[in-house]
Amino acid sequence: MKTIVKNVFRGIGILLLVIVLALTAFIWFGTLRPAAVENAAVTCPGSAPTLDAGQSLKVLTWNVQTMSGKNHVFWSDLPGNDGPDEKPTPEEITQALSEVARVIKAEDPDIVLIQEIDNGAERTYYEDQLARLMELLPGDYACSTSAFDWKAAYVPHARIHGSVGWKVAILSKYQISAAERRQLAVAPTSLVRNLFIIRPAILEAHLPITQGGEFVALTLHLDLYVPGTDTKDVQIAQIDDLLSGLTDSGTPWILGGDFNLLPFDDAAYGRLPAEQQHYYDSKSEIKLLFDHYQALPTTAELTGHDYAQWFTRFPNVPSIAGPDRTLDYMFLPPSTSVSAHHVRQEDTLKISDHLPLISVIQLP
Repeated sequence: MKTIVKNVFRGIGILLLVIVLALTAFIWFGTLRPAAVENAAVTCPGSAPTLDAGQSLKVLTWNVQTMSGKNHVFWSDLPGNDGPDEKPTPEEITQALSEVARVIKAEDPDIVLIQEIDNGAERTYYEDQLARLMELLPGDYACSTSAFDWKAAYVPHARIHGSVGWKVAILSKYQISAAERRQLAVAPTSLVRNLFIIRPAILEAHLPITQGGEFVALTLHLDLYVPGTDTKDVQIAQIDDLLSGLTDSGTPWILGGDFNLLPFDDAAYGRLPAEQQHYYDSKSEIKLLFDHYQALPTTAELTGHDYAQWFTRFPNVPSIAGPDRTLDYMFLPPSTSVSAHHVRQEDTLKISDHLPLISVIQLP
């Protein structure tokens, strides 16, 4: 009898060990653990044209909010993470994709910088949204690259309980010869929580110029401010280090994306409702980039009489009736010639909780 009991307990112990090992392997291989710098896959036919020195280049940056539209207040939209909704319907995703494609076709940019586009996420029905978007765009957007900044096969969160897959992407009418994903700092957290957190990164695409050299397009989506940490300062310093290296080498570049940072004037912070202020430091860390590079929108535009026309964020919050802050920017070398730039507000308010920012620049 003792032998039988001993064998039963041994069998239970082995079974528990197998379960623990299987769960550990699932978490280990099912979550994002990137290196500091990784090559990003590029899709680009040899027939795509190459940039020419001196040509005009139109660039659009847009956080498309996982193609989830503006019909919901999602759980993460409210300060207490208690919004009523968890996912859009398939029909709403299809409508948002159609609208994003419509705006891109209307603006006809040469380069598109995209943030918050899903791939393999349970909340958006496991679809590859970038592939769906590419099907809706003209064939001259033949070159693309993308990288995950949030990925897990399963997130044990009360409002998720499923997979996540969140990307930044770059689309181009012109040749992309190579691309890299550059990991940025993340806020300190517990060992277990660290397995499932967003890992913001810079996606860097290299576009050769026919006469020699290259143009570098970069995009990013920074995560939210974490009070009591210096993570945002560290991230901005990392970005500055990369951009200064490109500038010092004489390489033309543009960086565009959702920085989740307000302009650095006190008025921008003061205009927000009190319950929205906790998402930001009252002294915006983005000032370093404004000090070192050419910024769009400019400081004068962000602090002038018409500052509202540069708002790029329209939160999914019932008490907020329209765009009320600027979080999306483009940065360029100080010497770059910019012939035009604007935020497209008039027909984009119901597509995403961010609005597209567009610029036209001149290559040297």
